[in-house]
Amino acid sequence: MSASAVFILDVKGKPLISRNYKGDVAMSEIDHFMPLLMQHEEEGALAPLLSHGRVHFLWIKHSNLYLVATTLKNANASLVYSFLYKTVEVFCEYFKELEEESIRDNFVIVYELLDELMDFGFPQTTDSKILQEYITQQGNKLETGKSRVPPTVTNAVSWRSEGIKYKKNEVFIDVIESVNLLVNANGSVLLSEIVGSIKLKVFLSGMPELRLGLNDRVLFELTGRSKNKSVELEDVKFHQCVRLSRFDNDRTISFIPPDGDFELMSYRLSTQVKPLIWIESVIEKFSHSRVEIMVKAKGQFKKQSVANGVEISVPVPSDADSPRFKTSVGSAKYVPEKNVVIWSIKSFPGGKEYLMRAHFGLPSVEKEEMEGRPPIGVRFEIPYFTVSGIQVRYMKIIEKSGYQALPWVRYITQSGDYQLRTS
Repeated sequence: MSASAVFILDVKGKPLISRNYKGDVAMSEIDHFMPLLMQHEEEGALAPLLSHGRVHFLWIKHSNLYLVATTLKNANASLVYSFLYKTVEVFCEYFKELEEESIRDNFVIVYELLDELMDFGFPQTTDSKILQEYITQQGNKLETGKSRVPPTVTNAVSWRSEGIKYKKNEVFIDVIESVNLLVNANGSVLLSEIVGSIKLKVFLSGMPELRLGLNDRVLFELTGRSKNKSVELEDVKFHQCVRLSRFDNDRTISFIPPDGDFELMSYRLSTQVKPLIWIESVIEKFSHSRVEIMVKAKGQFKKQSVANGVEISVPVPSDADSPRFKTSVGSAKYVPEKNVVIWSIKSFPGGKEYLMRAHFGLPSVEKEEMEGRPPIGVRFEIPYFTVSGIQVRYMKIIEKSGYQALPWVRYITQSGDYQLRTS
């Protein structure tokens, strides 16, 4: 059981859009939502699900809008929230930015989309690429002959149209890993995790079936292979095209892909990651008028790899002035509105070590000490490298016409929330 009605409200709680799918909840019930929300907020007990009498409000906030689903039943909350976030995703595909103005400017299209996204309280067609085949930006001006629903909507494979043709059949696979890291002032790692994503760009004719093989530890255990070069994936989440029963049975990732770009799967690894770029900083104060910050950065990844677009954000006192910099590589600039020095290094090879010195005038050292120091933040991207060691072992492409297709694989490791605290 899913939602009875869906509402889009402005930041003051005024309904901009309302769509009643089942008629069992009075539309006036939404008037209770905003007072209820404010009451819970004041009490410090704000929750994603609020109730008034027999009516339950499941809500999310996006930009300056509230998206609210109502139900009288014991609905599947995960399904409802998944639907609300998918609705936001579809609207963003159509209007680029989802905010009050884009809703007001596109009432007709919004109602058309809500009619297709859900029927009698159950999610239906939620793939924006398929929806765009018959609900266009000029949706209210469509002629009846052109607004024919594509057969894809009623297919078992609702995310891919039939009759797709390409002169050259190719699949591009991007394995992207973000490293989240928090190191304390003593150099101990407090938080360390890898958040991964496998994204595909598909240019294949017909209705192909793809099978992706990874060095998955559970698969290796099932088949009796050595676990030395395998990876244990956690919190795996798949695109709807993946046959979950097949994956549960023998860990095969088998699917008929959508056309174009999409995220096939995401995963997480809670593993102790050696900081890929290690930062040390020393702050010297000279009387009450001057401070010198020395920052040393070291690449702790393999020498064959190179980190690109490295940015090291070093916090400085809010009353600092007269900046002067000296760097062994790259360039440094002072960003006073953020109270940071950004040290930019275009290319940072593994195993290398670089220095940056910053000199500032400082009217009041005591004030800086009271403020405390935020952590140093690092941004980077290392191509042809995954910190987890995940590998695409094979990509099989099977299509009834028997054409040959080329799969291309690219690996990227990048910084996520990567912070190092200073003493």
